[in-house]
Amino acid sequence: MDPPGITPIFLGLTSGRPAKVQRRMAWQAVAVAFGVIAVFGVVGQQILDYLHVSIPALMIAGGLLLLLIALDLLTGKNEEPTQTKDVNVALVPLGMPLLAGPGAIVSVILAVQHNHGVSGQISVWAAIVAMHVVLWLVMRFSLVIIRVIKEGGVVLVTRLAGMMLSALAVQQIINGITQVVQGT
Repeated sequence: MDPPGITPIFLGLTSGRPAKVQRRMAWQAVAVAFGVIAVFGVVGQQILDYLHVSIPALMIAGGLLLLLIALDLLTGKNEEPTQTKDVNVALVPLGMPLLAGPGAIVSVILAVQHNHGVSGQISVWAAIVAMHVVLWLVMRFSLVIIRVIKEGGVVLVTRLAGMMLSALAVQQIINGITQVVQGT
């Protein structure tokens, strides 16, 4: 999870919406991300085992999904239905997979598995809550940036976010493939 890195992506995906809607979307995205992370923190390994999905497969799938989102940001395509526009952006791609992506899910699963005892578990869950508070604060107050950079700046930031996100997606795919190759 990358609070500074989510700022240009959040601005690009929510540009053109009223500030009140953008604030609500920031809250929804963080709530969705926290819910996904919490579920995977509690029963993530069991879910993956039940579905016969390996952690590298999750990483590769997440990378491909991020790449599709990045390409939309780079090309300026936003083809969301009007009636669900706000909810879709807050849930997908902001809440999942950008905030609660494969990397965060895998990290949480591993952190919970490797921290035995009450103090270790409290530390992990406190860190999870703190990260989500920071994410919300960063997105909530990134709206001030829109007033400064105007519409042209938002387009530039959107394209830059698409470029960074595509590089992140490709790296995620490479990491997953590397783990598959090393595991065989």
